[in-house]
Amino acid sequence: MDGFEKLVEMSNRYGSNKDYVLAGGGNTSYKENGVMYVKGSGTSLATITADGFVAMDMGKLTAMLDKDYPAADDEREAAALADMMAARLPTEYAKRPSVEAILHALFPQKYVLHLHPCVVNGLTCGKDGEKIARELFGDGFVWIPLTKPGYVLASVCKKAMDAHGGEVKVILLQNHGIFVAGDTVEEIDDTFAGYMDKLNAKVTAPDMSEAEFDENAVCKIIPQLRMLYSAEGKAAAVFCTNATVKKYVASADSFSVFDRAYSPDHIVYCKARPLFLTAGDDVKARFDEFVAANKYAPKIVAIEGEGFVAIGSTRKEALTARDMFLDAIKVTEYSYSFGGPNQLTQEFIDFILGWEVENYRSKKSLSAADSKRLSSKIAIVTGSAQGFGKGIAEEMAKVGCYLIIADLNYDGAAATAASINETVGDEVAIPFKADVTSEESTEKMVNCAVLNFGGLDIYVNNAGVSKSGSLEEMDLKFFEFMTKLNYTAYYIGTKYATRVMKLQHAIAPDYYADVIEINSKSGLKGSLKNFTYAGSKFGGIGLTQSFALELAEYKIKVNAVCPGNYLDGPAWSDPVKGLFVDFLKAGKVPGAKTVEDVRKAYEAKVPLKRGCFPLDVARAIFYCVEQIYETGQAIPVSGGQEMLK
Repeated sequence: MDGFEKLVEMSNRYGSNKDYVLAGGGNTSYKENGVMYVKGSGTSLATITADGFVAMDMGKLTAMLDKDYPAADDEREAAALADMMAARLPTEYAKRPSVEAILHALFPQKYVLHLHPCVVNGLTCGKDGEKIARELFGDGFVWIPLTKPGYVLASVCKKAMDAHGGEVKVILLQNHGIFVAGDTVEEIDDTFAGYMDKLNAKVTAPDMSEAEFDENAVCKIIPQLRMLYSAEGKAAAVFCTNATVKKYVASADSFSVFDRAYSPDHIVYCKARPLFLTAGDDVKARFDEFVAANKYAPKIVAIEGEGFVAIGSTRKEALTARDMFLDAIKVTEYSYSFGGPNQLTQEFIDFILGWEVENYRSKKSLSAADSKRLSSKIAIVTGSAQGFGKGIAEEMAKVGCYLIIADLNYDGAAATAASINETVGDEVAIPFKADVTSEESTEKMVNCAVLNFGGLDIYVNNAGVSKSGSLEEMDLKFFEFMTKLNYTAYYIGTKYATRVMKLQHAIAPDYYADVIEINSKSGLKGSLKNFTYAGSKFGGIGLTQSFALELAEYKIKVNAVCPGNYLDGPAWSDPVKGLFVDFLKAGKVPGAKTVEDVRKAYEAKVPLKRGCFPLDVARAIFYCVEQIYETGQAIPVSGGQEMLK
């Protein structure tokens, strides 16, 4: 590999290790023939390619340190940023270099690695950090006290490096992280490993094992927080707890170590302070008080005795906030090996909150398209491991939904979720093993949506079963089973789903939510030798209309989508248990002698001459969600086979 290829390899290797890098943080560089290639702002070390680096003129960068800049923070940083951008080579004007590019240029070595490992920050955020660092590492490094980032930090580092009196390979930045330099990647690897080995030997890893919590109590709070963060529902929330988290959320006093942030990255992704909720708090009142006092909404909300909630405009943003706050918890734990926690000063925090460079980095690294028609909507689709349910879930993911893939067949649900996540490129789908005929299982299914996404906006009651048979052929046991799954489960699911929707409505009275039953054309017209299925679906229409009347005051729309036959789906085409085989045996199609005869007979009933596809149903669901003036409706999606009268 040439020098540049080694830079990319080193960046990807360190960047893919979550012990070293979170939220795309950290940066790297390589120097050659008077040009420095530095990581672009907002890019991720884990996935960066050659195009992600910015080529810069070394002479122009180092010249900045001999220039006089204004004393005022805003003016100085704006002028320095302009000069740094002017140091890009002409081919690089579309890119923005890492804010620490000037600092990288100070090192004479070819390669520079800058990371924020939590064990390193346990040291740099410890009250006795510098003293213990000297004991561990001697004088082979430069310690930089808390300094504002940007041009000021580069200037302070230059003076400290000049005063060191020898080659500097390592800089430890108080409350910030570590810089390691070397003329080869192997040299950096050896130096970094030596520091990490000594630090890891000094500390005890915190206990991040699972911990119990009151699921139902937590799930009453989270939907309120999501809607307080965005009354339009353009937000996601993730709950987190473990043994160490529980220790810190035990009381307001134990949680007070997080009253101020520990590092710039924690401010960028978690904000400077979290909100702490105690038992019995009025969630809205406490949230509003926090916003009034801090001028921003909390991204981290601790729930006394339970855990914490991370909130963001997208799930990616919420997950990043969760990971960064877990990092802050680990840093706090490690800091006790280095004299105890040493948080950032309020002056430093105020600077970071207002610093354009960090705001740009945050927006760049967390940017996500928000133009999809159902972006940020949280949905449950029951029976979505296969058939219509799977297809519906896949189509909903494409238009921006977060999804619980709920099915009694967990392996199938997991496969569907994995396929969706791979296609969409993000963790938008989560599998859940659900028995929708059980109240306990259904409540946990709804809680799963709340704990992982923050609430519930769309409940798609799709799970169902069909088996034909005449009065004499149908046995009571299967009749009752089909009725329980196709009819009773709709009531159970709506009961628990709308509890969450009502909580959201209480905070955001103008926000609409949806319950959508995947019914059938058999819910609109009787079906020969298929009375059990048709009866359950007729009943579903009755529930839809009745639920719509009851829930309208909460702006919860309830509608039914009535598909025609998914002739290409497994429920129909399975060669052993499919409906084509079932209907042939039951004699539903007079004169049919083969499965193909049955298929042709059903296609002939449709004016548009084909069966229904999941996309057809999904489009009807999208209509139900997007419109705000229809509820209690049964919408045929049957190619004209059934028409409303």
